[in-house]
Order: sequence, then structure tokens, then C-alpha cells
Amino acid sequence: MSDRREGPVLLELDEETPGVTPADAPPIPEDAPPPPGQAMRTAAALASRRSSVLARWFWRLLGALVVFGLSLWAWDFVTGLIARNAILGYTALGLLGLFLVVCLAIVIREWAALARLARLDHIHKAAGAARSANDLAAARTVTDSIATLYAGRPDMKWGRDRLAERRGDAFDVDALFGLAEAELLAPLDAAARLEVEAAARQVATVTALVPIALADVATALAANVRMIRRIAEIYGGRSGAVESWRLTRAVFSHLVATGAVAVGDDLIGSVGGGHLLTKVSRRFGEGVINGALTARVGIAAMEVCRPLPFLGQRRPSVTRIVQRALTGLFPSRE
Repeated sequence: MSDRREGPVLLELDEETPGVTPADAPPIPEDAPPPPGQAMRTAAALASRRSSVLARWFWRLLGALVVFGLSLWAWDFVTGLIARNAILGYTALGLLGLFLVVCLAIVIREWAALARLARLDHIHKAAGAARSANDLAAARTVTDSIATLYAGRPDMKWGRDRLAERRGDAFDVDALFGLAEAELLAPLDAAARLEVEAAARQVATVTALVPIALADVATALAANVRMIRRIAEIYGGRSGAVESWRLTRAVFSHLVATGAVAVGDDLIGSVGGGHLLTKVSRRFGEGVINGALTARVGIAAMEVCRPLPFLGQRRPSVTRIVQRALTGLFPSRE
């Protein structure tokens, strides 16, 4: 028989151990610093970082060597098959030809995407020059270019017709550009704001709910690249990988250079909750700040991709975008 007793075992201590409860934790000081938005700042640093000349030449030469080696291998492979069996050899040659055609199509698509982005940039600069010189003839040329840019989009037909009917009633540059904004760009602005709100919501949610190291950074970078790509498509760009990455670098480089990807008093006041949510959860506060920084990047992308600067239409506000994006996602301040 065993003397082992079933059930809990009580241990008596000589000294009474003081209990620690959540109420005993020190309160968060009122002047605690706001969340830094580290995920977005890291993503901006990664996207805007330029490699050195030595590194660029290293990757170029490595790519050239890889392409050269693959070309020699493919040539030897196809000629060897033709020597062994003509049917297999010419089948491989046909497949290789189809592969090269697809590669050529990809190159042409990327070139077209870069050309489309350059066209948007040219129209934007021409609009700024026409407005600075108060040149009505140049402004009409710009509006005609914008209408031509959207000529192949059925959803823009009504706006193009309205612009064509009313453009003769505008007798100064600002009135003409305001008309073009109202008839052509206002629906595109609304669609672009929805993309910014979706990206801000995704970044804020992942930051607040996924406590995995670097997951918020990867999500922020991917969401911002996708958001900028979609904004470019909305305003008339093309969906190319090189074009999307170059545009992302341009937007982030501009924001980093101007200090916009940083947490300042204006941003804390605009989100109206990031600092207060920090008192409930540091992750929630960080999520709000990262979402607000994503909104700031989205607004910058809209300004870069938009054919006209914001004149008659109001420039989107970080405050409003964050409020709409995060409604119901985090607890309210009341």
C-alpha cells in the first residue's frame, strides 16, 4: 500500500508574501511619450534607402552573368535535343520561343507603365506652369491632355462630355482647372481615398493584434506598396512591378526628406486617440499611429499621381481618413 495522498498539497511559509495586484501597478504618467509608429518609419527607411554605386554594379553584373549562363545552357540544351531527336529538339525550341515572347511582353508592359507614369508627371508639371503664368491657352491644352488620358475609360465618359460642354464658360486658369477637377478627378479622388482608408485599416489592425516581430513592418511595407500601386492605376497609371516600386520609392523619399514620416504634435492631434489609446494598450496606440502615417503616405501618393494639384477640391485630411478607416476598430474616447 502506498502512503501517497491524493489532492492538493499545502505549503506553509514562515513569512507572509505580499500580494501584487493590477491595482498596485504604477499609473502611466500623463506626459508619457506617444507611440513612435516604428513600423511605418522602418518601412519608409527600407523603401527610400538607395543602394551604393558599387552595390548596383554588383547586382547588374551578377544578373548579366546569370542571363548569359542561362542563355548558353538553353542553347546547348536545345541543340543537343535536336541532334538526338528532332521532334523533341524543335518542341523545346518552340517552348523557348514562347517563353521569350512572354518575357518580351512583360518588358513592353513595364515600359508602357513607366511611359504612362511619365505622362502623368508631364501633365502635372504643365498644369503648374500654366497656373504660375496664368496662361489660359496652356491650361486648355492641359485639360485636353487629361481628357485624352481618360478617353479609353467608359466610366469617365460622362465627365468628359460635361467638361467638353462647359469648358468654354471658363475664362481663367483656376476656373478651368476647377471644372476639370469637379468633372473628371472628383470620382477618382473618392476611389483613391477608399484605397488609403483600406490600407490604413489593415496596417493599424495588424500592428494592434499581431505581436510578432517584424510582422507589422512587412505588413506596412506591403500594404503601402499595394496602396500606391492602386492609386496610380486609379489616376491613369499602369500596373507594372518596376513602375510601382519606383513610385513607392519616390513617395517615401519625398516624405522622408520633408520629415513627414514622423510622429509630431499635428499627427497626434489629428488621430485624436493614439495617445489616449496608449493608456489602454501600447499596441492599440501604435496601431493608430501607424494607420495615420499610412494615410499620410496615401495622401502624398495622391498628390504625386494626380494630373492636377488640389485647387477647387479639398486636399484629403489625415484626420478624416483615419476616423473613417478606424471607425469601430478601436474603442472610442468616450
